[in-house]
Amino acid sequence: MKKIILLSAICFALFSCKNETKTEVDTSEEATKEIAYASFGKEITDNDALSPERMMEHYKGLKVGDTINSKMKGEIIEVCSKKGCWMTIDAGSEEVMVKFKDYGFFMPLNAEGEVVIHGKAFVSETSVDELRHYAEDAGKSEEEVNKITEPKFEYRFEADGVLLQQ
Repeated sequence: MKKIILLSAICFALFSCKNETKTEVDTSEEATKEIAYASFGKEITDNDALSPERMMEHYKGLKVGDTINSKMKGEIIEVCSKKGCWMTIDAGSEEVMVKFKDYGFFMPLNAEGEVVIHGKAFVSETSVDELRHYAEDAGKSEEEVNKITEPKFEYRFEADGVLLQQ
């Protein structure tokens, strides 16, 4: 019995004092860059989102009253400074006015950067009163608001989900 205890103690001492050095082989491949997004409204992904240029090709084929379901990427130009209830997106040579379905969610007032939006794209003619209202919401001066005298043909989007790049 003493021999078994002695043998166990020696084995334990040998294995516990073993100074094993492990060398890790760095086999990491170039990792794909994952982009972090803040999500608003319906849960969406950034897969298959159209570039602004590609989206403009679709807009050019629309008439007033036509809609298409779509997902696009774009850069925020401006956000409603009162509630975050609308935003404008840079779509290359044009701007797209984005509102949120049923006012179900709002964007942060200081939102900026790239976004992915999902919903319905359409074109419309915006009245002078509505254009003035948007200008007031954006914090424009009274002089700038009064310069608005004609309706505007606009590219619009009703988003049900938005991803804001963080």
